Amino acid sequence: MNNTPSTSRRPPGNLAHLDHWVDGKTAPPTSGNYLETLDPMTGSPALMVAAGTTEDVNIAVQSAKKAAPDWRRYPAAERGQLMLALAQAIRDDNTRLAELERAETGKPMPGALAEIEGSAKYFEFYGSLVYLPTGDVLDVAPDQHVYTKREPFGVVGVITPWNLPMNQAARAIAPALVAGNVVVAKPSEITSRTTIELARLATDVGFPSGVINVVLGLGDVVGEAIVKHDDVRKVAFTGSVAVGRSIGHIAADRVIPLTLELGGKSANIVFEDADLDVAAKETVVGFTLNCGQVCSAGTRLLVQRSIYDRFLAKVTKATQNIIPGNNLGPLVTPGQFQKVKNYFQIARDEGAKALVGGEIAEVKGAEGGFFVKPTVYSNVDNKMRIAQEEIFGPVLVAIPFDTEEDAVRIANDSSYGLIGTVWTRDLSRGLRVADRIEAGQVFVNVWNTMSVQTPFGGHKLSGHGREKGIEAIHHYSHSKTVTVKI
Repeated sequence: MNNTPSTSRRPPGNLAHLDHWVDGKTAPPTSGNYLETLDPMTGSPALMVAAGTTEDVNIAVQSAKKAAPDWRRYPAAERGQLMLALAQAIRDDNTRLAELERAETGKPMPGALAEIEGSAKYFEFYGSLVYLPTGDVLDVAPDQHVYTKREPFGVVGVITPWNLPMNQAARAIAPALVAGNVVVAKPSEITSRTTIELARLATDVGFPSGVINVVLGLGDVVGEAIVKHDDVRKVAFTGSVAVGRSIGHIAADRVIPLTLELGGKSANIVFEDADLDVAAKETVVGFTLNCGQVCSAGTRLLVQRSIYDRFLAKVTKATQNIIPGNNLGPLVTPGQFQKVKNYFQIARDEGAKALVGGEIAEVKGAEGGFFVKPTVYSNVDNKMRIAQEEIFGPVLVAIPFDTEEDAVRIANDSSYGLIGTVWTRDLSRGLRVADRIEAGQVFVNVWNTMSVQTPFGGHKLSGHGREKGIEAIHHYSHSKTVTVKI
């Protein structure tokens, strides 16, 4: 089993098909080929998705390139109004969009609705930022007027994964557009519907044709073609470290900027003086949200030895309330399902003890679905594969520590550095540890309360560059200095 859908010619009549969105309208694949995707709830065929080619990418890039000059000259306030209109259109259509997202990912409806609302917030937030200054006047010399301004790159490539489809598309597209860029997006071939709908809604509210284009298909065909295209001047990628490295090589050869948001194995540190009930509840949310299929999941639990057994008992009890098929969706792809099952075996081989879970889940009425039980492992050493490698499923590994220094050392003993969490009533210690954790964002006495306002990105193999917040606009534009003799 793998993540690559099978390919066929024109889709059979009993399955719906999904085409590209280029130049403000649907566009069938030039090859006539489609990819069959599966329903993660049942494992049965669900949809035929256009199998894009290099030719399809070129058509989309040319559409974007044609739209770029006029979009760049759009008054900032008018760009902002379109962004706000798109945010409202998303909210007005939230139930249908959430149902489409649920159909492809299997996530429970509350989670799908939250993802759609998050998508709307990106366009709302960035649509409001057009009224902020975008440069400075520099006092260089009495006879010189010197100022800086930020300018768009032009055509931006956006490549997103299958776990949070519309939300992650909006996260990259919104700041790119408000900075004056045009976009060619490639969602995962497994979860393409809501990105197409996002582009459709943008056209409906008045975005000019060609400003947002979406090409569907496989990453090693469509994604690679976007990164290699001479007219694509910036790329934002969210996904695996392996693919991020590959894209990084291409971008380096072309000397273009790149935002990479990759994996994580985030440390969740619990000191003995913490509010253990709150920490246990948030710990379970932190590793089971979206069935653990988020790069910022808190999957490495570091617990002070004096409370280790007591705290794990609380976490185990809370985890038993997370029910596959009820408040826990399936893994999205058959390949991810197999990967998590493989890690269950790796955990057994390494000597870890499953306090709960550690096996697949049978869900009545969804026997072919990609469900696993939420899992908590004890008897774990930080050098084990299950402690070092990103599993991307609802799997928590619990590691004891003795001192503050010990906790920091273990937390930083990872090739990743996306988020960290610290639980303690001693805020001085909380801040000390937060400063020493090698991660792009750290939370003290709360789990992952990131908003559209907070920059998001990683250290080490978790990537570079930042999405979200005002800072993201700097990654979707570059600075120009103008000097005038007066």
